[in-house]
Amino acid sequence: MENRPVRVDAQGEPLRLLHVHAHPDDESSKGAATTARYVAEGVEVVVATCTGGERGSILNPAMERPDILANISEIRRAEMEAAREILGVRQVWLGFVDSGLPEGDPLPPLPEGCFALTDPAESCAPLVALIRELRPHVITTYDENGGYPHPDHIMCHRVTLAAWEAAADPQAFPELGEPWAAPKLYYHFSFHHDRMMALHEAMLAHGMESPYAERLDGWVRDPAHQDRITTRVPCAEYFSVRDKALLAHATQVDPDGAWFAVPLHVQTAVWPTEDYELARSRIGPTRPAEGFEDDLFAGIAVPAP
Repeated sequence: MENRPVRVDAQGEPLRLLHVHAHPDDESSKGAATTARYVAEGVEVVVATCTGGERGSILNPAMERPDILANISEIRRAEMEAAREILGVRQVWLGFVDSGLPEGDPLPPLPEGCFALTDPAESCAPLVALIRELRPHVITTYDENGGYPHPDHIMCHRVTLAAWEAAADPQAFPELGEPWAAPKLYYHFSFHHDRMMALHEAMLAHGMESPYAERLDGWVRDPAHQDRITTRVPCAEYFSVRDKALLAHATQVDPDGAWFAVPLHVQTAVWPTEDYELARSRIGPTRPAEGFEDDLFAGIAVPAP
C-alpha cells in the first residue's frame, strides 16, 4: 500500500474516525472499505463494538459444530481481533450482552440484562467516555431502523445519538472527561435499492446468476429513502480488504455465500463507493448544496496540496 501523508484538520490535528457497531462482524460488513481507505490515508480509526455477539447464530455451515457453539463468545472475540488486524484499526468493547434476534409470532421477550433492554441515557456512558478520549471528527452508526430491525442495531443507534449529545454537554457525565462535540455523525447506507439493482443487472448482463433476485422481487424503490444518501465515498480499491475482514468472521460469513457472489471487478465497475447519510452536523448543513459529498471529512480536512 502506498505511503500517503497523514490527513489533518484546520488546526493540524490528524483526523479521527469512530465507528459504533452492534456486534463483531458489523465493522466488516458495513463501511469496511471506507475504513481501509482512511487507515491508508493516515486517519486514526477506532471501532466501538457494543456487544460480544454471544447470541449470534452460526451462519457458516462449515462452522456448525458443537465445539464452536460451546465457545462462541471466545471465538467471536478472536474473529474480531483477526478482522481488526486486517483493517488496521483500534477496537474497543463497550461491554454489553448480545440480545439475539427474536423470532416467532408473537415475538418472544428479549433476554434479561441484554443490550436492547438498556436505557440509552445511562448505557451511553462507556461511549461518552470513548468519544471524550478519542475526540473523533466523525462518528458513524446505523439509522433509526438499525439498518435492519435487529434490536441491538436499533439500540446501537439510540445509544450513539445519546452519546453524541452527552459527550458535548459539560453537565453530562462530568467524571468521564472533558466534553467533546464531534463535528459530524453519519449513518451507514450501503444496502439500498439502487445499489442492489445496479449489481443485479450487471450480473445478469455478464451472464451470471444474481444473488439479489429474490430480495429485489417485489421491492419497490422508495425515493424518499433513497434520497437520504448524502455521501458516496470512493473506496473500490479496498473492497478486497473488506472481503478479507469479512472472512475473518468465519462463524458469521459463508465464503460460498451471497456476500462473495458478485466478482470484485463487477462491483468496482458498477458501484465503487460506500454510501452514507450525514445525519448530524455541527459545522454546516446536513445536505450538500448539490450532488454528493465524496469524503466523510468534507468541511473538516485540509485539502491535499
